[in-house]
Amino acid sequence: MYLLGYDIGSSSVKAALIHAKTGNTLAIASFPKHELPIDAPTIGWAEQDPEMWWECVQKVTAKLLAKVDQPMTIQGIGISYQMHGLVMVDENQRSIRPAIIWCDSRAVKIGEEAFEAIGPDNCLSSLLNSPGNFTASKLKWVKENEPTLYAQIYKIMLPGDFIAMKMTGQISTTITGLSEGIFWDFKKNSISTDILNHFGFDSGLLPPHYPSIANHGVLNAESAQLLGLNSGIQIGYKAGDQPNNAMALGVLNPGEIAATGGTSGVVYGVVDQPIFDPLSRVNSFAHINHQANDPKIGVLLCINGAGIQYSWLRKMIGEINTDYNQLELMASKVAVGANGLTMLPFGNGTERILENQNLGAHWMNLQFNTHGKGHLIRAALEGIAFSFVYGIEIMKAMGIDVSLMKVGNDNLFQSSIFSTTIASILDCKIEMVETNGAIGAARAAGVAIGCYENEQEAFSKLEIIRTYQADTDTLAYQKAYEVWKNDLEKLKA
Repeated sequence: MYLLGYDIGSSSVKAALIHAKTGNTLAIASFPKHELPIDAPTIGWAEQDPEMWWECVQKVTAKLLAKVDQPMTIQGIGISYQMHGLVMVDENQRSIRPAIIWCDSRAVKIGEEAFEAIGPDNCLSSLLNSPGNFTASKLKWVKENEPTLYAQIYKIMLPGDFIAMKMTGQISTTITGLSEGIFWDFKKNSISTDILNHFGFDSGLLPPHYPSIANHGVLNAESAQLLGLNSGIQIGYKAGDQPNNAMALGVLNPGEIAATGGTSGVVYGVVDQPIFDPLSRVNSFAHINHQANDPKIGVLLCINGAGIQYSWLRKMIGEINTDYNQLELMASKVAVGANGLTMLPFGNGTERILENQNLGAHWMNLQFNTHGKGHLIRAALEGIAFSFVYGIEIMKAMGIDVSLMKVGNDNLFQSSIFSTTIASILDCKIEMVETNGAIGAARAAGVAIGCYENEQEAFSKLEIIRTYQADTDTLAYQKAYEVWKNDLEKLKA
């Protein structure tokens, strides 16, 4: 028996096939080779065509199956997806407009106004967040600015809901999905009437909701043919990429911390009670195993300008054909602190840790006669790491312990410079686990169809393949971080 997992990202779509009984990974694939385009019709906007994701799912599935030379009985499918996106379909399940994705910042002002109108105390105690720039505020933007399109909406959904709809012909969402869209009231354990009433939304626009690990329909004959699979396979799991990444790393219970450094950078900690940051610089959502009588809240720190900044730099310095290991080697020849050069990586839209400011990315203290490519690369890696630390300091002030962090093996944490910088400033241990989001989604689907008794069993045998510790010279890292933080505060002022 086999399990299939997808990770629908804004850069690419990944897929993994695992053996349900042993947990062994048979094959992993991603598509496309280069990053998917993100359309920005106006500064601060970010859109993608949902049909592009579906085409990528078909292509990555073919690529995955081509790697397996044996008969397979796939019984469960799990889907992880980029969070906070807004997909809208009409009655024929056709997408009405490009999806407004996670890094789009057009709805910031709408969310801020809603926060004040509904009441800060009410928002934070019930929603655990300001409406901010999340899915509900994006829908309000469409209602105000594209009323003709808004009138055509049959259902709204998140990116993973859209892919599940394409597979099954059924439309549904999850509690964690409603939470990430700021539609969920944690006090009432139901869809927020405050949000619906303030924005003037009909509750019928929202799909029915189920737990993340549940029966979300079965693969229909038409989609099975497109994917090269048998029909009738149960879609047993849907969750946003960050709750899913945390689960994939075995982070399910209070006191556990996960992190990832993809297009965006994320740190995700689980607590057993609803908590929030009064300034909404970090955000609290229902974790995949959240229940009203047994709360599991994921506190999410998100930095939009992370891996996207590093890939941009590689292109700009003419190293597009150079792999990241070679960049690491160039940067390793430069001392900690990059000889005073700092990089502020905030060039991918509004940053929540900066209280929704859109500062853009900046090089600071650049000296033409001193700094070369190695300095640029080191400053870029350190700049992302410093932004992680800056956000984690907010989480620590909320009482979240960050002495142990679990990370995957397919992102920025593969960089020793990046990981050691974080470990040295925070004095924490970082464990790299042999997994990824698609594998995690596959394992979760196995829980839904009964391959595993629960999530703990599904993720009990994860392999730690690398550990990062603080460097012996932590003072150098602390000094470099203080220089970076001072540069940031000057820019913010």
